[in-house]
Amino acid sequence: MFMHNKRLQYTVRVAEPNPKLATMLLEQFGGADGELSAAMRYFTQGLSEEDPGRKDLLLDIATEELSHLEIIGSIVAMLNKGAKAQLTEQQKAETELYQMVGASGTSIKESILFGGGASLMDSAGVPWTAAYVDSRSEPTVDLRSNIAAEARAKIVYERLIGITDDPGIKEALGFLMTREIAHQKSFEKALYSIENNFPSGKLPGIEPYTDMYVNTSQGEGDMSGPWNSGEQWNVVNDLNEVLPADAGGDGTASVKLGAADGAAMQEMMLRLKSDPNSQPFTGADLGAGPGAGKVTDEDEGGATDIHTATSVGAKLAPAK
Repeated sequence: MFMHNKRLQYTVRVAEPNPKLATMLLEQFGGADGELSAAMRYFTQGLSEEDPGRKDLLLDIATEELSHLEIIGSIVAMLNKGAKAQLTEQQKAETELYQMVGASGTSIKESILFGGGASLMDSAGVPWTAAYVDSRSEPTVDLRSNIAAEARAKIVYERLIGITDDPGIKEALGFLMTREIAHQKSFEKALYSIENNFPSGKLPGIEPYTDMYVNTSQGEGDMSGPWNSGEQWNVVNDLNEVLPADAGGDGTASVKLGAADGAAMQEMMLRLKSDPNSQPFTGADLGAGPGAGKVTDEDEGGATDIHTATSVGAKLAPAK
């Protein structure tokens, strides 16, 4: 059961309306790394979590994220106060209202459909979607995803802080940014409190593939580091050494077909068989002009040759 406390977790002090800044802040309201996404991610994880400690952690943070959504929404609402009033009461002339919507940086959807309200969409006007919630109901997977989500949100807050001079907004965004740090620490502690947390899942990796580093991007710029050097890694520079990776395989795809399927497949292959010795005259040849490259030409007797296209007119001109 939820109870709403009318006091915000952090006081919102906005110096003056700024619809353009409000649009940018919507990224943390209804965006992929925003507060609603975080709340729904952790809430759904908490509902299915079997470990009592992680369940409590996830529901605690999920509920706090809803309070952060309230803070961001309140800031957006304050920044849009002037625009909302003008769009509602229409005290300005038509041209002034039109210029106001365009100059503010707000999307048409935000201005016309939502009237400057704090709508669940991102800074580009894209509506929030549950596709932003990437839970897998596997703690070692979800906790890593949560750690990354908190890190991404912190970076977004840093960028938002950097584009406003409003001291009250900077303070509120700084608080929200710092809570991302705290949540990341909690999720990391929860992850490493699981004794065997890597690799994720139950099944172990297959030797020797767990220690194989395949150098598939070769040439100038090749680097060595802890990610690909040392006793932990078996570096493969010649792909022929590991193709195919399965012992005894030939690297091709195959399937065993039943008699009926095999007969149908043979019939289809015969019907659609190509003639490698043909040189067909096609629509591309007929309409070829400068820049088409080498094309096929066909004379009156049906013989063909290859030449470089000159112009459509030359191709279509009647023979003399």
